Amino acid sequence: MPQAIDHSVAEKMELSDIQDYAIQARVASVLGAQEFDRVFTGVRFASLDGTLLYVYAKDESTAADMEDDFALLIADIAGRILKQMIDVVVVLPKVLQ
Repeated sequence: MPQAIDHSVAEKMELSDIQDYAIQARVASVLGAQEFDRVFTGVRFASLDGTLLYVYAKDESTAADMEDDFALLIADIAGRILKQMIDVVVVLPKVLQ
């Protein structure tokens, strides 16, 4: 049975390695290994600030692809794992980290 998602706004929180890996694993299981490796290699699901999820990608082009093509999927998966509503996924290249 699906768990209820807490829609309250949380304070800024750094994601643990376990949370980061859990999101990566779920995204990979939905997309498949080949697509995940093409787009998500080197990704880091880093922090949550209210309903904003910050993600770091390997470069600027990959960050743009992730934000344009996968933001809704990331928000849904991360929201379920973190039990927190995510309205916006901000993907930045690691050089800005």
